[in-house]
Amino acid sequence: MSHGTPSLLDRLSLNQETIRQWSLPELADGCARAGVRGVGLWRAPVQQYGVAAAARLIRDAGLRVSSLCRGGFFTALEPGGRAAALDDNRAALDEAAALGTDTLVLVSGGLPPGSRDLAGARERIADALGELAPYAAERGVRLALEPLHPMYAADRCVVSTLAQALDLAERFPADRVGVVVDTYHLWWDDTVGAQIGRAGGTGGAAGSRIAAFQLADWVTPLPEGALLGRGQLGDGSVDLRWFRERVEAAGYRGPVEVEIFNPALWARDGAEVLAEVVRRVRTHVG
Repeated sequence: MSHGTPSLLDRLSLNQETIRQWSLPELADGCARAGVRGVGLWRAPVQQYGVAAAARLIRDAGLRVSSLCRGGFFTALEPGGRAAALDDNRAALDEAAALGTDTLVLVSGGLPPGSRDLAGARERIADALGELAPYAAERGVRLALEPLHPMYAADRCVVSTLAQALDLAERFPADRVGVVVDTYHLWWDDTVGAQIGRAGGTGGAAGSRIAAFQLADWVTPLPEGALLGRGQLGDGSVDLRWFRERVEAAGYRGPVEVEIFNPALWARDGAEVLAEVVRRVRTHVG
């Protein structure tokens, strides 16, 4: 660990989808009891509970919100779809600000039906970022562009590598548009170490593009649909400690968020899962 970096467990954040079976009050209470100080939230359950009530709940538990998922889906071709996406992202930025997080995670969107134009889809993402960046800055929230594994390029995210995400983010000031380093999506890319260094920039923390660092392992076989195939830390192929060392070497000092979508974890006792997450972080990440 680099000098001046808070301890890994002090920085640990639990994305609420990792223990999806918990309600928001259970999440707040469980994390507080376990000494986990951060939570990553998702818009649908927050909206269902009430944004202001959720903000108060998390604050009263002594927790911080590391990120809000998700905005994005910018690749629609028709004007109506584009306008609806921009409106939804403005609402997401308002929600992030109300929750006290400075990070809105963006899943950019896949190819529109019938399209094979990856480059055109990425340019529409850049256009949307340009529209939203001033609004985000007014609310003190950074747009965090998340590259997803290439298997999602057709239907969820045409941004597949950290290099592609940085090519888009670097068109805008670093404090407005950053990137997400998610081990599940990036572990396979042999250029990712150099790209993490690129994301770190040259201006210290102020110049860093790394807005969020998320952990999950890659396990096979993948389930049908592939969305719920993330593995518990240490169960798969990812060198999690290597990623942690690279982002810290690039100057990242922010939350370390565990985000695992796995029905086997959802079927277990939540407190047991969280205790296991903490142990796995110590063993495989620290």
